[in-house]
Amino acid sequence: MHPGEFPITTELVSALLRAQFPQWARRPLTRVDSTGTVNALFRLGDDLVVRLPRVDWSLGDIETEATWLPRLAPRLPVAITEQLAAGVPGEGFPWPWAVYRWLPGTVPVEGALVDPLGLAADLAEFVRAMRAVDLPGAPAAYRGGGHSRLDEAARPALAGLDGILDADTLSAAEKAWDADLAVPDYAGPPVWLHADLMPGNLLVDQRGRLRGVIDFGTLGVGDPSCDLIVAWNLLTAEGRDAFRAALDVDEETWRRGRGRSLAMALVALVYYHRTNPAFADNARYVIDEVLWSSTKTS
Repeated sequence: MHPGEFPITTELVSALLRAQFPQWARRPLTRVDSTGTVNALFRLGDDLVVRLPRVDWSLGDIETEATWLPRLAPRLPVAITEQLAAGVPGEGFPWPWAVYRWLPGTVPVEGALVDPLGLAADLAEFVRAMRAVDLPGAPAAYRGGGHSRLDEAARPALAGLDGILDADTLSAAEKAWDADLAVPDYAGPPVWLHADLMPGNLLVDQRGRLRGVIDFGTLGVGDPSCDLIVAWNLLTAEGRDAFRAALDVDEETWRRGRGRSLAMALVALVYYHRTNPAFADNARYVIDEVLWSSTKTS
């Protein structure tokens, strides 16, 4: 998916385990089919998972999670990523990697939610709990700054989508982005954020209710609109309304969140439309939902 991506095989992961964590080396090892874009996952037995970065620009995630997740876990309403061991470069693999506890559940799929309103309530509870965290010394969240910073990537993405999106959709997307970009950047106190609430980072149970949140490499503090992106990348219109009401989101924050969702989707679609079909499909879903939402409120 990326220039400079390291090729990761089951044989490589087995060698790393034998060399660094021999107590787990005899466990069954199976690659996890994932839409994730920066890590490769391998299930290790029934209760563990090995996560290895594909690219060098995600290397800080392991250290970030090791530092903050043990402190966040008691403060959150659902299970989150738990790092059990940190590996080091070896066996030809150049970067740090880690072993985590496997969390049960399935990844929700946009447009196919079992309980949209229940999931919306669960997500609002999680976001509310994140915002209530008061741990000192927090890092700045990835993408946690002003939403206007996304214009630098969104503008060329709009140009790059010519031929991928039809002309009417592309024109409407540009107008929607311009409208939400016009909202002033956040100037209030920063709040704790997951900062990447994409469907692939969520786990639901058989009832469709939230049971876990994973991949906290982007965590930190910043604009509260960052964690509103899930309203457009996963929820239905009805669920979105319930999510907003549960969090009591004001209009400017809501529009910053909508704009973030759209900008991220535009960039994702132009980048992944050939290499990650599921991720690209989600980007198309976001664009459709944002355009419908923008029309409804214009």
